[in-house]
Amino acid sequence: MILPELGERAVNAVFTTGIYCRAGCAGRALPGNRAEYSSAFAAEAAGFRACLRCRPDRRVNTLVGGSTPEIVQQVLALISEGHMDGDNTLDLAAKIGVSTRHLSRLFERNIGATPAQVAQSRRAHFARRLLDEIDLKMGEVAFASGFQSVRHMNRVMLGTFRFTPTHLRKKRRVSDRLVADGGLKLRLPTPDGYDFEAAVNFLEPRLIPGVESISDGIYRRVTDNCGFPGVVEVAHSSIGNHLELTAHLPTYAGLLNDVGRVHSLLGLSIDTSDAYDALSNDELIGPLVQASKRLPYIGPWDLFETSIRVIVGQQVSVSAASQLAGKLARQFGRAVPGLGEYDLSHLFPNASELALADITDFGMPASRIRTITEFSRAVAEGVVDLYSHDGLPELLTQLERVPGIGPWTSNLIALRVFGHMEAFPSGDIGLQRAAGRLVGRDRVRGDELEAMAERWRPWRGLAASVLWMR
Repeated sequence: MILPELGERAVNAVFTTGIYCRAGCAGRALPGNRAEYSSAFAAEAAGFRACLRCRPDRRVNTLVGGSTPEIVQQVLALISEGHMDGDNTLDLAAKIGVSTRHLSRLFERNIGATPAQVAQSRRAHFARRLLDEIDLKMGEVAFASGFQSVRHMNRVMLGTFRFTPTHLRKKRRVSDRLVADGGLKLRLPTPDGYDFEAAVNFLEPRLIPGVESISDGIYRRVTDNCGFPGVVEVAHSSIGNHLELTAHLPTYAGLLNDVGRVHSLLGLSIDTSDAYDALSNDELIGPLVQASKRLPYIGPWDLFETSIRVIVGQQVSVSAASQLAGKLARQFGRAVPGLGEYDLSHLFPNASELALADITDFGMPASRIRTITEFSRAVAEGVVDLYSHDGLPELLTQLERVPGIGPWTSNLIALRVFGHMEAFPSGDIGLQRAAGRLVGRDRVRGDELEAMAERWRPWRGLAASVLWMR
């Protein structure tokens, strides 16, 4: 699930100065002059601007946790994919299937700001980062950040920061700037305890050849940015609690959405603190959890692509599933020439393209071929909604209506694509083997694993991630 990237979960606002700060800021205010807001969004909606000293806008977002309603999570995902770049809450509410009033009420209760305010804040803070770190022209900054024009960006930035983009660029420090040595570079903040190496180790055997690759610890993939293909790279940064993103793009329009996809893929925006506290005390999985300060989670770059990658993995090895997914990309995806140095060549086909594809000669069982075709058609026609905010039982039922999708597939899609932390694919052989090691056996049966996982509710999905990645 793709989530906005902004601020830490709670901030302190100071009435006398009109700013909000993160915990630990060197600035101090009298208790009577302070108020705590649940998020940076809420503080900005109340009229406060980010502190120029502690820069709370540079902290990774951990806005979404276990108590955040599914519908709010799904709308945040849509916002991060650019569905609110026109500030049209009516269309967004219609897509989710609720009234604008109900949607705004949910957001104000759980986030402290409306969807339009969240979308506007997201664009403004991303533009601020570009102004700090990169020497792009103002027009390029505006379009990369999702604004319709430079004038629109100027108006929003002045309202958010009380400074124009030109003034903000003059305030940047030399140490903030990144040298673009082939591509546009950005720093991505990560949560405390984030383990990029573990994420890379999990992704590497599951890569779709031609679409994504890993070498020398750097994750790369082809991206479609406003109809123009490009490459995004993510690597560990020498600066603590950061990753470094390098974008090789013919246009920077929509760059903000690619950054959101990186956050979704690497689970940077998921708050796992409650799950960590619960699982670290478990006598079976606790020692694995305590091996680091944060629970791992890998999400989707693209919802449909990840779903198909799960489906082709039915009853085959991880390596075989990756090769089959790569074959689908090469035969039915859009070719992207000139990327051989990155081992990249194609964009993955979308649902409409794969629904019409003839994959009968792909070396897969007829039943799985039918599942891929039927699932693609269901997504293309809207029968399966990849942005559904249904609860887990309803979602599993909906997915399992597609011929060939059973509990393993539906639970894995629910976890990796929809972000349901309660989902648990107990039929997964890798999980069964990892759980077996916890009890001194080579492997446990699926029913044994299901019973074992009862103790990990409501964080069974994160427990599965721990077993896979450690």
